[in-house]
Amino acid sequence: MKELLKQYEDKAPEIVFHWNDPETEAEGWTVINSLRGGAAGGGTRMREGLDMNEVLSLAKTMEVKFTVSGPAIGGAKSGINFNPRDPRKKGVLERWYKAVSPLLKSYYGTGGDLNVDEIHEVIPITEDCGVWHPQEGVFNGHFKPSEADKINRIGQLRQGVIKVIESKDYSPDIRRKYTVADMITGYGVAVAVKHYYDIYGGDIKGKKAIVQGFGNVGSAAAYYLAQMGANVIGIIDIAGGVIKEEGFTFEEITDFFLNKKGNTLAAANLIPFEEMNRRVWELPAEIFAPCAASRLITRKQIDSLIDNRLEVVSCGANVPFADKEIFFGEIMEHTDKQVSLIPDFISNCGMARVFAYFMERRVEMTDEAIFEDTSETIRKALTNTHGHNASKTNISSTAFEIALKQLI
Repeated sequence: MKELLKQYEDKAPEIVFHWNDPETEAEGWTVINSLRGGAAGGGTRMREGLDMNEVLSLAKTMEVKFTVSGPAIGGAKSGINFNPRDPRKKGVLERWYKAVSPLLKSYYGTGGDLNVDEIHEVIPITEDCGVWHPQEGVFNGHFKPSEADKINRIGQLRQGVIKVIESKDYSPDIRRKYTVADMITGYGVAVAVKHYYDIYGGDIKGKKAIVQGFGNVGSAAAYYLAQMGANVIGIIDIAGGVIKEEGFTFEEITDFFLNKKGNTLAAANLIPFEEMNRRVWELPAEIFAPCAASRLITRKQIDSLIDNRLEVVSCGANVPFADKEIFFGEIMEHTDKQVSLIPDFISNCGMARVFAYFMERRVEMTDEAIFEDTSETIRKALTNTHGHNASKTNISSTAFEIALKQLI
């Protein structure tokens, strides 16, 4: 696996598009790792200090993810080095998408990512640039549909991603009008744990869980873990955290979800971050869902969780461990050898899978069909991994090997 990984990491990307904004200090890159299957896909992020290497690593990560989620295309990513809180952000995005629109019409599909909103920024701005949908390039490059078929499938994709969840089985409150895009990634993180126990042995019910991060992914993961019968005993977020060693009730977790302030946890009994960060890693829990930013989890933190009966890690964040390597660094490898580590490209593939699902010909648009499709995609990936290695350790290295053999 390591030899395959080195080959994959060292291979130069096919296309690097570099842009300097004529009106601000903003600088941007689209990195297309390959045009596998005639197209490539990956979202657009913005943050101060971003560089081309970050975009390249994310493009390679997307390509691995597509081996699980589909479609069978290359990985790509766009990144803009600019402060997303700057009032000039909208103008920067408008000029960026105008510059990159020929790629989006031909063979590249994008979406929202860190500090760039799919619904309110990506879709309307790309439309103003003459792009039918941010995924139009994937349709044209990979699917090559007729004009009528493209119109139908783009309509299906547009409607599906922003579809308001109507089922009480998948929404914390149907009156709040949560969309598929709001909930699907966190759902995947939780259902990956359920499938893990079903396939490798055990039962999610009664297992204690810790969730790191309470944005879209972490809050949804906590909600669905509790719904599936796990006892969430700790949530740590940038604002602080909460602990209840016997486990919060499903109703309490639902209240945390409904009362969050933007992307942060809000609770009357919020423990300050410094204290929470000391205590949370020593809690006895079988499940850990890192759903905050990338590259945060230290060796000391994961070892403390392992010492306190950790069984499975389901990654909501891409590359959650504080490793410098693109994919499989020292901390990740150490964790993979000690406990069951479900890699990010399986556990957080929900949104990528939703895009792939709606790109197919006329699919069912019900909540159950959409969420069950993501669930089944994750189940198949874990079953395939188990078929190659039935051990509860080295799950990530096995999954990477399966993916890389498709790409090299």
